[in-house]
Amino acid sequence: MKRDTDPEALAQSTFAAFAGDRLIARGDLTRVVRAAHAHGDHALLVLEDLTGRVVDLDLRGSADEAAAKVAPDAEPAKPVRGRPRLGVTAREVTLLPRHWTWLATQPGGASATIRRLVDEARRHSGAADTMRLAQEATYRAMTILAGNLPGYEDAVRALYAGDFERLPGLTADWPPDIAAYVLGLAATARVAGKT
Repeated sequence: MKRDTDPEALAQSTFAAFAGDRLIARGDLTRVVRAAHAHGDHALLVLEDLTGRVVDLDLRGSADEAAAKVAPDAEPAKPVRGRPRLGVTAREVTLLPRHWTWLATQPGGASATIRRLVDEARRHSGAADTMRLAQEATYRAMTILAGNLPGYEDAVRALYAGDFERLPGLTADWPPDIAAYVLGLAATARVAGKT
């Protein structure tokens, strides 16, 4: 499996495995890997519910071996001497000189000011961001699973217009498992849009 995201985050996510237009498993990654291994068909699509992205699985070996490849490490991290890690990551930021000048005048320095600005922006746009991310995940999954199905374009338009009442009608001719999965993901966007 390609670990494009944090392994701990993957361990907390939920996934869906499709064989053609049939949903064969849904749940945590270990459960989905075991079901995919038992299915035996290596032409499966596994999607992460949170992002709608395809997850590549290595199903070689026994079911236990395949599941062990995706299981989070059981050993807790050993305590380390010194200052605790706060999860701070150093990255480069490119700003104009006037931005650096303003940051230099702020209490706590540039890093603390940027953290405060990001936290404030997250507080004010949280619901909108959650809805946007849920719409993007639904769109990705819909494109992968239903991109060639009738009503796909109209369903995408309804999704981004927030017209969630139309989606069941637009997906009515889709295979039942695909329609149910897409509507379930869209429900997350709908709930986020109401907060």
